[in-house]
Amino acid sequence: MSDQSAPDRPHAGAITDVAGIEVGHYSDPRRPTGCTVIIAREGAVAGVDVRGAAPGTRETDLLAPGNLVQQVHAVMLAGGSAWGLAAADGAMRWLEERGVGFDVRFGTLPIIPAAVLFDLPVGDARIRPDADAGYAACAAASSAAPAEGNVGAGSGALVGKLFGVERAMKGGIGTASITVNGVTVGALIACNALGDVIDPDTGHVVAGARTEDGRALLDTRRALLRGELPKPLLAGTNTTLGVVATDAVLTKVQANRLASVAHDGLARAINPVHTMSDGDTLFALATGRVPLEGDAPGMTVLGTMAAEVVALATVRAVRAARSVRIGSSHFPAAGDLG
Repeated sequence: MSDQSAPDRPHAGAITDVAGIEVGHYSDPRRPTGCTVIIAREGAVAGVDVRGAAPGTRETDLLAPGNLVQQVHAVMLAGGSAWGLAAADGAMRWLEERGVGFDVRFGTLPIIPAAVLFDLPVGDARIRPDADAGYAACAAASSAAPAEGNVGAGSGALVGKLFGVERAMKGGIGTASITVNGVTVGALIACNALGDVIDPDTGHVVAGARTEDGRALLDTRRALLRGELPKPLLAGTNTTLGVVATDAVLTKVQANRLASVAHDGLARAINPVHTMSDGDTLFALATGRVPLEGDAPGMTVLGTMAAEVVALATVRAVRAARSVRIGSSHFPAAGDLG
């Protein structure tokens, strides 16, 4: 396996810069997989937008504006495909033990939406995040800037698989934040995309499908447009997951809108994105510490901030990643190809 540590963080901020947000990772020592929990102990107004055609999710219907529940207490992101949804059970147990959730007379009920990505090609696919992994992620949570790269839900993530997984590169998890006029928006992104990751500022491919000799970046978009044919794909074997959080006061309708606009950041940083083989899902959390009044930014500015931090965090995810070698498989990281 590879070095699991991430490089020193540039001054890009983190989702934990948003007041009321904590993040914890669990990385399985047996193979590259894991889970990441984003906790809002005091509750957060939440929304979600699922754009990929092959999602693996839990408790997303309750986030629709017309449904009863107004706040959630955590979001779980996990590897392991649909098996990884079990990690949310451990988070429920951990939060319930600490009295976090809604009093429903018969117990304290934490509300924890979840989404998973497919990282089964990296190592022994029988090893997946479970309830104990979710519990451990919660136990590790704090308001410190979370680790990036090959950790948590990004442990086994790969990017650039359209021309075969053997030509893919290491994905990962990244975070960023922006503050404008006293309001902060942050993002945490686990990038396991089918497509390439692009630096929006330069248009250059940062990580993705490699040439047949494995020594250079192919540029998937250009390859497809000149007629190169992708390999047959197993549906749902990719997915970029994330959470956008803000300390602004938002309604449930506004939180759902923020999740929707945040996908613009994925479109800037991944190409192709939202494919039939991706389950791209973004959640939005509003901890409600700052009212949107006076000089505070409105929804247009918040949406711009959300798209920006999602793009930044997506690029961070692959730049912070480290190469992985398991058996005969080698997945280089962005730094390995310059």
